[in-house]
Amino acid sequence: MKRQIRCARTGRARHPFPYACRWLLAMGTVTTALPAATAHAQVSNAIVPSLVSSSAVSAMPSNGMTQEAQISARLDAQSLGPTPQAIRRPPNTPIPPSGVPNYPSAGLATMSVAPVSSPGDNKSFHKIELDALLRHEGPSAMLPAWLDAQHDQDLEDPYYVPTAGSGHLVPQLAPLGKTLLTHAVSFAFTYKGEAMGVINGGVERGMSYVHELTLQVNFDLEKMAGIKGWSVHTLVMERAGHAVSHDRVGEYYVNLQEVYGLSGNVVAHLVDFYAEKKLLNNHLDVSFGRMALTHVFATSPLLCSFMVTCSAPVALKLDPGFSVYPKATWGSRIRLRPTRDTAIQLGAYSVSALSDNPSGWAWGSENATGLMLPVEFTWQPYLTRNRMPGHYVLGYAHDTTRYPDQIGVGLPAALTQAAGHQRSAPMDMFWFEGDQMIYRRGGRNQMAGGYLMAGYIHNTPHVTSISDEAYGGLSFAGLIPSRLTDRLGIMYSWYHVSGRKEAGQILRYEAGYSLGTAVRAPQTDSHIIEAYYAIDAAPGILVQPEFEYMIRPGETNRIPNAALVGLKLIANL
Repeated sequence: MKRQIRCARTGRARHPFPYACRWLLAMGTVTTALPAATAHAQVSNAIVPSLVSSSAVSAMPSNGMTQEAQISARLDAQSLGPTPQAIRRPPNTPIPPSGVPNYPSAGLATMSVAPVSSPGDNKSFHKIELDALLRHEGPSAMLPAWLDAQHDQDLEDPYYVPTAGSGHLVPQLAPLGKTLLTHAVSFAFTYKGEAMGVINGGVERGMSYVHELTLQVNFDLEKMAGIKGWSVHTLVMERAGHAVSHDRVGEYYVNLQEVYGLSGNVVAHLVDFYAEKKLLNNHLDVSFGRMALTHVFATSPLLCSFMVTCSAPVALKLDPGFSVYPKATWGSRIRLRPTRDTAIQLGAYSVSALSDNPSGWAWGSENATGLMLPVEFTWQPYLTRNRMPGHYVLGYAHDTTRYPDQIGVGLPAALTQAAGHQRSAPMDMFWFEGDQMIYRRGGRNQMAGGYLMAGYIHNTPHVTSISDEAYGGLSFAGLIPSRLTDRLGIMYSWYHVSGRKEAGQILRYEAGYSLGTAVRAPQTDSHIIEAYYAIDAAPGILVQPEFEYMIRPGETNRIPNAALVGLKLIANL
């Protein structure tokens, strides 16, 4: 508000909102209680209902401000605050009135959330999110006040919560949970089951089932032992079943179910075991130990609501250096918020083959081949009075491991000369991921509303199988008025095979050599459409019917397009 009024007074508004928007918003705010014929005549002393409370306020304060400044004062997104309808909590919701659920939350076992340890400073503004290093904004400062909801001060914790808990299947355990929480221990035990079946196309029809059991425990060492700002995070899981992608669809790059391999077929696969420390009065967060990159890089709760893109886009999950859940590796990450609307995180992680140490416990069996160095920048604006979040992420990672030239992988010696010069090289990865809430409904947290989303990933084509991926979709909550916590998701994704890999396959194919049992012809690209409707069926239970349609399974035209239907069930103890 201050910024817009200041600009209006001086007549040098750097970012005046368009005249059409200014007129529409002004009329919607000022004249709602006035007859159309007399609105302009009575505007100077009209009394209209406040957009913040039920009490009446003067529509135009008579303090010598220009008309534009007066309109700006009434249209200031931060001062107005969200409409009561947008943040009204669903009936019988397990979310506390603060809007901040207890951590760790159900369904979040596949990713990290905002830092959840003690801030390390009792005077810290935030308990969940980090405090910003600087008091002003970054890119959001270019937005007009009627659009920017955090131009003068930071938002409170509920707005940074990535998702809300869905209650507990066994409420009788709640007292135990509260007791442990008072002793600085929080835990979540989650079952996730997925049944998917091919109903048309693919290699064969039939149903496949997989499940995952996850135990996540956090220890707040500040509360437990007075070690300021420290916490320890652990995650153990068990997976079982047989995924649908390979045998029934004929697809070996894209996993059509979230729960699949890398678990070692052990009762307790160790995923996370790392320490976290908050420094500089809650302005810097450092974590180190055993962890997966996809807990914190190139992921989001929106992406992980889809089977195919959880816990990160496929083009990244295929790269050995980008350790994907539940594959963990030794590493460290630093995160900070330079301004109220930006965040930067960077890390360093050991690289080993995805198949190394499948149980998670045999650390000595991992053969380190290099170092993964990711960095990620996020712009997170909050738009309009309803504080609709957006997340615009640019990421880059360099893997120092030298990988073989894809044209020569599996190439017979007789074709080496025809392939030309080959060279190994490190791998670089670039990603852009963007999402923007377009309406808010059902609460203050970041999943209470509808999003549009899109992304693009590019890997070094010389040394990777999938060089490019693009996706776009939507994730809408509360489409049915009586079902505010249900969510509809639709996503389209495209995958492009590296030109070097395709060239090597063409050489072998034309010379009459086999491409292997998993490849039926030189590969080019594939497409997937995924749709789901997540039903908040009961406290602690999420039921999610699924539909997937894969175009060009196996990245060739030799397998019929496959249609799949299935069901995902998540239960939080």
